[in-house]
Amino acid sequence: MNNPSTVPAKLPSNQFDHFYRGGDRIGKLRNGPGGPMRPEEWIASTTTRFGEAVNGLSKLPNGQLLRDAVLADPIAWLGAKHLEKYGNSIEILVKLLDPDQRLPVHYHPNRKFAADKLHLNHGKTEAWIILDAPAGAKVGVGFKETMAKAQVAELVKNHDSQGLLNSLEFLEVKAGDAVFVPAGVAHAIEAGIFVLELQEPTDLSILLEWDGFAVDGDKDGHLNLGYETALDALKLDPLTESEKQLIISRFDKGIDKSQKIFNSIADDFFRADYLTGDDQVIEAGFGILLVLEGSGTLNFKNFGSLSISSGDAVVIPYNAGEFSLTGCKAIISRPPSA
Repeated sequence: MNNPSTVPAKLPSNQFDHFYRGGDRIGKLRNGPGGPMRPEEWIASTTTRFGEAVNGLSKLPNGQLLRDAVLADPIAWLGAKHLEKYGNSIEILVKLLDPDQRLPVHYHPNRKFAADKLHLNHGKTEAWIILDAPAGAKVGVGFKETMAKAQVAELVKNHDSQGLLNSLEFLEVKAGDAVFVPAGVAHAIEAGIFVLELQEPTDLSILLEWDGFAVDGDKDGHLNLGYETALDALKLDPLTESEKQLIISRFDKGIDKSQKIFNSIADDFFRADYLTGDDQVIEAGFGILLVLEGSGTLNFKNFGSLSISSGDAVVIPYNAGEFSLTGCKAIISRPPSA
């Protein structure tokens, strides 16, 4: 008999307030509260907001925190191989982002910096899967040319938002694009781009600008490290041409065949597949599934079936066994391979 806390489960909405505007499309998709200041949902999250004890954590339908359920039975949730390699961390944080205003220019520390300065096991490498975007929408990823630390510090000190935006390399995106963002790389997302984000399981962001946002970056923008230290986590060189090629990938929503979303550059951090309901068998393992279109069924080797429809977010434990999807389209997000 299945433990009621270690079975595939449809998750309730987990939207909460943030410092930038948005969230109505998340509310519509996920039957949540929507905006105007809830532009993120953290899905199947065992990660808290930076400096907080509970905010950010996801609950199972029975009200139990997913974090507590995983800690109570990590082998059932994660599998022995995952547990041996990564411990009881699920190794991933999945979010929906729905910004009604441009995200500020910011970046995230890598694992080494997070370990040395914050005593944490993870940095915040991330990736964006573009679900929807206005025509001509752009994201900024990396500097156009090599910057000096003092040069960036001066822009931050002067609250020079335009100077920071001008320093970034922008690229146009549309639905079906995916952008891998290495830790340390300065970036920004324009308003109106609806994103499913995968990342390491932390809430570590360093702001380079914040005017017009509901946050005091001088006080709260540097992870309590001060900018002199925090800027050491910033990648000052532009991405190389080969890196630019690797970070961009695409899944074709017009093809009825399941597809891997990211290039191999993401493999050490997370995995994601676009599932088209073609009965492809997915190996057993912890996963977070978001239904994008239609209604259908998840069929599990060890659990039976679960009816799902557009907007459902399903957390899948290892012990549910291998599974397949019929009747709808979805994205399955997973930790790196064990």
